[in-house]
Amino acid sequence: MTETHTHWRLWRLPVVLWWMAGYLAFTKVFMVTLNLTDSLPGTIFLIDKRTFPSLGEFVAFRWENDWPYPRGSIFVKRLTGIPGASVTASDRRYFVDGREMGFAKEYSKTGVPLKPGPTGVIPKGHYFVSADHPDSIDSRYALTGWVADDQVLGQAMRLF
Repeated sequence: MTETHTHWRLWRLPVVLWWMAGYLAFTKVFMVTLNLTDSLPGTIFLIDKRTFPSLGEFVAFRWENDWPYPRGSIFVKRLTGIPGASVTASDRRYFVDGREMGFAKEYSKTGVPLKPGPTGVIPKGHYFVSADHPDSIDSRYALTGWVADDQVLGQAMRLF
């Protein structure tokens, strides 16, 4: 095998992935995003802007806070509560219609106090999002709260 051939084999997958990401980024239908945390399984997600996810599927949305990520960052979480669902908390354990969503920690990994997220009936145009990872910043925390319609980008699908 020639050195040039070996060199191309090493770069083929990254080149194809970046080409796909570039193509998809310039369409108005799809986006590609990277998951930089351990909160979800997967690293690369395709966002279909035409499709709103069903309960239990991945949803992509824009982050509305300035901490700990920049405003406008793209987040992917599982859609676990829809308008009309009941969100309750007991000793910082969160439930959506009786299904446990996890424990809301009192402090972040860096020691910053974390306020618990909202409870009650999820209003029209809002959603509860979550992930199984104990350090996931999701609707269990006031930082994220309930995600509004205007934050939602579409359904996210794990590619890699």
